[in-house]
Amino acid sequence: MTNLKPANRIQDYLVFGEFGGVNPSITDSSTFTFLSAEKMEEIFEHEIEGCYLYSRHMNPIGSFLANNLARLENTEAAHVTSSGMAAVSCTILDLCSAGDEIISSRTIYGGTYALFQNVLPRFGIKTDFVDILNIEELKSKVTGKTKVIYCETISNPMLELANIPELRKIADACGAKLVVDNTFTPMLITPYNLGAHIVIHSLTKYINGASDAVAGCICADKDFINGLKDVNKGTAMLLGPTLDSLRAASILKNLHTLHIRMVQHSKNAQYIAEKLHELGLRVIYPGLEFHPQHQLMEQFLNPGFGFGGMVTLDVKNDEIAHKLLPLMQENLVGYFAVSLGYYKTLFSNPKHSTSSEIPENIQNEIGMTASIIRFSFGLDMDIERTFDRIKESLKEVGLI
Repeated sequence: MTNLKPANRIQDYLVFGEFGGVNPSITDSSTFTFLSAEKMEEIFEHEIEGCYLYSRHMNPIGSFLANNLARLENTEAAHVTSSGMAAVSCTILDLCSAGDEIISSRTIYGGTYALFQNVLPRFGIKTDFVDILNIEELKSKVTGKTKVIYCETISNPMLELANIPELRKIADACGAKLVVDNTFTPMLITPYNLGAHIVIHSLTKYINGASDAVAGCICADKDFINGLKDVNKGTAMLLGPTLDSLRAASILKNLHTLHIRMVQHSKNAQYIAEKLHELGLRVIYPGLEFHPQHQLMEQFLNPGFGFGGMVTLDVKNDEIAHKLLPLMQENLVGYFAVSLGYYKTLFSNPKHSTSSEIPENIQNEIGMTASIIRFSFGLDMDIERTFDRIKESLKEVGLI
């Protein structure tokens, strides 16, 4: 596939509806007819472009969405799932069997951490959690059983940037696959171009952007994606993480505005991060020059989209965080809610929510204390007004 800009690749993908509509028709059907017994046998043996057998395998609108997501991530193919966790689970269970090992970043989404720590050991799959920034530590965990190196492009919620090219070298040396969750940085960074073998997303977040659907995707080469859908052994086929056709259609529409939204998310986050830093607060944002991976991220970025919409703020203690979160909602900053990528600003305390599954000793090691607040800045047109409301909230709790 050509290495054009991701927004251009999406723009150039034209799919017409059944009657020539500019939006593809939604095939609201669980099963599909065959015109001959031979054709049915052929489709069950191997995938045929444009032919469908059952919506758990794939639906036409799901195929259109998957094809466009492959263009977003510059991979040969993609598959859509009913959630981001379904994408993670299907990928890992396809790559790993009993006795295999995973090396994972310790700073990842709490649900993924819990899957690796609590569920996979039941199937004989072991995970070593490491500081993904410490390449030597990672190398020390490699064994002959290592099958996957797993990380997030930018970690949740501490916003550390993984050095994907370096991780790929390690993966190649030990015959493992590098799997990268790119949920925080769609359009901004293309992990496949940097060396990732497989890229996954929670489409629930930025790609959909409306907080009205739960979905995920897996982007990789054709052989891997076709293997996921194999009727005899494919994890995406047999575990049943089917994305509903109506949701797939709505996400496909929203995908076409992703490039515009990411620019505004990044612009707003950059402004707020700089202003909070000027107040003397501890702010973590890769767009700030003192962020440890700021220069590396500049090398990885697709030009024009900024550094993303996520900002982490340390408000010094748990008591202030508990007061500040509902107060900012009352002061119309946005919503006190988990998740990210919505039109409006969302904020939460990861230690007590989306990262609560991570053991407390690991939370302490990575600095994820109860005083940490994670912001997902929205599409506010008047970001100066938003900052004034944040500042007033900070004053009310005595932080400034």
